[in-house]
Amino acid sequence: MIISHSADVAYGIHQIIQEVARDVAITHASGTDDGEIGTSFEKVSTAFETNEADYLYAFYDLGSAKMNIETIMEISDKEILLFDVPILEGAYVTAAQLQMDENIDVINKNLETIIVK
Repeated sequence: MIISHSADVAYGIHQIIQEVARDVAITHASGTDDGEIGTSFEKVSTAFETNEADYLYAFYDLGSAKMNIETIMEISDKEILLFDVPILEGAYVTAAQLQMDENIDVINKNLETIIVK
């Protein structure tokens, strides 16, 4: 899951990740309902609902994106992992490791090494 305030950022990260993780279910949400910079709970909720995976890593850029993810975590039946890491780097390395069928514990330990927020 890629959640950004900018449609260009979310879409760009999604494109980059697909180059290394074609078999990983990736969805993204960005912008407000009227197409401005920001986040929309409805867009974020839809992105989580439409992702075919039951176990999701979520990456975000700024505070309200994180707040939307945390709200979804409270109401979703899916298991959602949220790490405070750089959005591009965290999403990229996670997707690449998932593509290689890396162990979830290894992925989580690797993400812990780049926590910056």
